[in-house]
Amino acid sequence: MNQQKGILLESGTNELEIVEFGIGNNKFGINVIKVKEIINPVTVTAVPHAHRNVEGIIELRGEVLPVVDVATALGFPPSQNTQQDKFIVAEFNKQKIVFHVHSVTQIHRISWNQIEKPSEMYQGPESQVIGVIKLNGEMILLLDFEKIVVEINPETGINVQQVQKLGKRERSNKRLIVAEDSPLLRKLLNDTLQEAGFHQIEFFENGFDALSYLENQVEAGKTIEEEVQLIITDIEMPQMDGHHLTKRIKNHPDLSKVPVVIFSSLITDDLRHKGQMVGADAQVSKPEITELVMKIDQLAL
Repeated sequence: MNQQKGILLESGTNELEIVEFGIGNNKFGINVIKVKEIINPVTVTAVPHAHRNVEGIIELRGEVLPVVDVATALGFPPSQNTQQDKFIVAEFNKQKIVFHVHSVTQIHRISWNQIEKPSEMYQGPESQVIGVIKLNGEMILLLDFEKIVVEINPETGINVQQVQKLGKRERSNKRLIVAEDSPLLRKLLNDTLQEAGFHQIEFFENGFDALSYLENQVEAGKTIEEEVQLIITDIEMPQMDGHHLTKRIKNHPDLSKVPVVIFSSLITDDLRHKGQMVGADAQVSKPEITELVMKIDQLAL
């Protein structure tokens, strides 16, 4: 699996690879960049009073890792053919987690603009689907694994208390642009950044919409440094990912001076160089909201 990761996001190509896996008859996807390895199931030790979505724990190369039953988390029935079951060992938000799935089929290389935003008609507030991929006459649902984990352990998410530890802060007139596809995280970011004193925040659901807004400001003859003091972007977003957005901004003659902070669960020591190659001014791993606030203070002039 590690050999599959290549250099896809290093130059902001707006491409990704996904691991296709099955739960029942449904097909789902996880970004390869999150996947450390895929193994056959091993004995799971049950933990008393654990969250209902947590099967228990396993030991893998000396590490004790939690095992999340993806079928239970999605409200699907158990596996009907356990011989095909797989464990996907993933790492994001500075933690390793094992996801128990019913099958793993193949890896697809696609563009983020092939991923459609879920319709509000079928995406309720509890939905874990962040994108729909139409591929070879079938649909693959891209899951929000961060949300699945936060539902199990809310302490792994963004919370206002983290910002409150910074002490009382003055109201800021800095104008921020935020590109984040998750409705949950948009709300959490809004609440925490407001608590930190930032009250002029414009949110966009993906990099394409954020870039269109910025380019429209330039076309309208506005001085972009006066309109926007800093841009915050996630990496994984339908239509245009954060690396490609950053590259487009930094290659734009009128936008390049605006600081860009990548705020993502995919910021690790192994992947940090990808953001550096597209010109990000800073990179902060979710859910380190206090570090994000300090970066805003430092970069947004």
